[in-house]
Amino acid sequence: MARNLDPKCAQCRRAGVKLFLKGERCNSAKCAMVKRNYPPGVHGVKGRGKLTSYGEQLAEKQKAKRIFGILEKQFKKYYHQAARMKGEAGDNLLRLLEMRLDNVVYRLGFAESRVQARQMVSHGLLEVNGKKVDISSFQVKIGDQITLRSKSQKSKLFSNIEEKLSKAQVPSWLALEAKSLSGKILDYPKKDEMESTFDPQIVIEFYSR
Repeated sequence: MARNLDPKCAQCRRAGVKLFLKGERCNSAKCAMVKRNYPPGVHGVKGRGKLTSYGEQLAEKQKAKRIFGILEKQFKKYYHQAARMKGEAGDNLLRLLEMRLDNVVYRLGFAESRVQARQMVSHGLLEVNGKKVDISSFQVKIGDQITLRSKSQKSKLFSNIEEKLSKAQVPSWLALEAKSLSGKILDYPKKDEMESTFDPQIVIEFYSR
């Protein structure tokens, strides 16, 4: 499974914003963006230099890739797919990313971060419509049911999962059943409920050069 092995906190510091790659730690005083809010490296303490137009577009693209844990080849495929779809390419790109299985697992509250959600999916801990799916990039559809497998529920990782799910804030395009440890796709995500840490239109402009 190809993935970015750079330290999670360094990725946030490079982006200049919290990417929430480490779950609850990102909301605590231990967060690197609280303690060292400057780029990593020996020259980081000097601050962030002014970027060119190209630099801004590149930074936005890199930020998006880090948030969803996607490498360049796959991310570019999402761009081409979004460009072929009807409607705004930026909105299409964001919707494709939001409808990834690992992202939906995170949105439902089964995982504290997308990184953890990706691991859960790749380890085969979840089912989609009653069938095990271990592909993080799997595109869910309206009506799909995502369930934590009965064997997985015995893991220490999910010892207090029902309590966590009872406090989860789930977007309106998803339905969560905390008792049955399952969720359902009700609709496509609305624009104001999708990831807002980066601007998808700037990413489209980068690839459209």
